[in-house]
Amino acid sequence: MTETQLYRLIVGPRDSNVEFQSDDVTNLGLAKHLVAFLNYDGGTVLLGVDNDGRISGVKQEEREEWVAAACRNRIDPPVIPNLSWARNVEGGRDVLAIQVRSGPNKPYARIHQGRKTYYTRAGRTSREATRAEMQRIFQESGRLHYGLKPVLGTALSAFDMNRITNYFQRIRLGDVPTQNDLVGWKNKLYNTNLMTTHSSQTTATIDGLLLFGKDPYYYLPQSGIRAVCHFGVEPDYATIADEDLRGPIVPIVTNSGILELGLVEKAVSFVRANTRSRSRLIDGRNVSRWDYPEDVVRELVVNALVHRDYSIEGTDIMLAIYSDRLEVVSPGRLPNPVTIEGVTHGLRYARNQTLYDVMRDYGYIGRHGMGVARRVIPGMHAHNGTEPEFIARHQRFTVRLWKR
Repeated sequence: MTETQLYRLIVGPRDSNVEFQSDDVTNLGLAKHLVAFLNYDGGTVLLGVDNDGRISGVKQEEREEWVAAACRNRIDPPVIPNLSWARNVEGGRDVLAIQVRSGPNKPYARIHQGRKTYYTRAGRTSREATRAEMQRIFQESGRLHYGLKPVLGTALSAFDMNRITNYFQRIRLGDVPTQNDLVGWKNKLYNTNLMTTHSSQTTATIDGLLLFGKDPYYYLPQSGIRAVCHFGVEPDYATIADEDLRGPIVPIVTNSGILELGLVEKAVSFVRANTRSRSRLIDGRNVSRWDYPEDVVRELVVNALVHRDYSIEGTDIMLAIYSDRLEVVSPGRLPNPVTIEGVTHGLRYARNQTLYDVMRDYGYIGRHGMGVARRVIPGMHAHNGTEPEFIARHQRFTVRLWKR
């Protein structure tokens, strides 16, 4: 690490990815901060920098071996950090930068006297993870499928049976139990991960209610879409339209089309109602074109519904229309090992596998499951020559479409 790089970390904005520690930190203290970084988004501990940013330097010998031992013996599973020195800064003092990336084997724990403690970052603080944060950490690692959890207080009556029957008969082309065969229905929904058992009771799963519930919002307040159309380029209290879109994700379909809308169609309808159609002559024909191509908007809404982090309560998916752009904001960070570059190049992943499978049954998701790379980006190129923006920041994933 160069002196310039060191000073950038010290004098720059103190964020969640940098921690200052003097050289007298214990191995347990160091392990706590590294575990927090591993369970969060990665980060760097600057050993030899006091909390106020003053460089006190590394004074003890063999610190590299000491750090390696702490990462091997105090962290489960063990990790190998990236170590780099900034030598002879401020009066000949040395600083050791200890960097770890977001860990692929989450959750990580600090080990002390045989007890494991899980930490994460909250601003500039490393603290013990809450129950909700632990769920998110497990989910990001792929070791917990949040959508399969039971929704306490629910039963078969929480489902829209017309929608369920429509799915199994028309979409999956299969047989269904008779209307009064409650045991048969419970078995069918249990075997398709739409119901589960808890304390000897059969209850709906989170995914089951999201897809086919009579009123998902009653049990899962984070299940909807907040749709807003603004006058200008920034959010404002005064809006053109402001709706809370509620209900099950999937529609009821017939041979002639959609009989009852699902959340996807409600969102697309909101965009259609609050954007303009412009006409132009192409090869002597008058052709109408909307501000944003409908198939691209549908793809973004489907992705948000299927891949958002439903363990984050109290917040909906945000669909926002501005005078110059459209944004879809999905709660939750990208799961491991997904990156923005991977998404835009066709990486396939599913945070919520049951939602993904059912939406693919309806045809919302293509067989190859690469909608961003095959539909969103080329769709906007063909529509108006603009490049969609993808932003992963602060427990949110935002996609921006520009209106030319």
